[in-house]
Amino acid sequence: MPLDQKRFELIVRTLAELKDTSELMIDLAYSSLLLNSNHLAEEVRALEEHMDNQHTRFEQLVLSCGFNPEESKNFLGLIRLGVATEQIADAGAEIAEVVLRGLRPHAVLKQAIEEAEETVTRVTVSPNSELVGKTLRQAQIHEDTGMWILAIRRGDRWLRPRPSDIIKANDVLIASGYADGETDLERLASVN
Repeated sequence: MPLDQKRFELIVRTLAELKDTSELMIDLAYSSLLLNSNHLAEEVRALEEHMDNQHTRFEQLVLSCGFNPEESKNFLGLIRLGVATEQIADAGAEIAEVVLRGLRPHAVLKQAIEEAEETVTRVTVSPNSELVGKTLRQAQIHEDTGMWILAIRRGDRWLRPRPSDIIKANDVLIASGYADGETDLERLASVN
């Protein structure tokens, strides 16, 4: 049975989400460690559960394709890619667990954190924020605050931001940039 176009596109989207999520987890995990941030570490923990579910879904999709023995090598390669993304995600979760267990950062890491000019933060977009309904491009968050949006959490979904993504009320924006932009981002996300 040949792989139909709809199933093919679903497998592609799911694998892309696994890749993007594992990369995001590593970024957030290192940030949680560098900033000793329980909030970011908790985001990584929540992403780990999401990643586990997505990985299982991906394997089920691939295995339900009804491939023949000749095609099995190609499908096995897909499954191995999925496993690799899961291992990357697990590594991110292990890094975040250091923060969640309350282990103190080494003195070198602590000093590096104190001397860093950059920070990672998260804000929730108020329903009355001027950001609601704008695309990331239109919102010009970086131009106004100096902060880059790393991820958007919308309910139980995490999005890797694209300029065309529309900001919605109650979105959680995870951003990095200079520490003095954090207050500006909080202002933009709050009630007008």
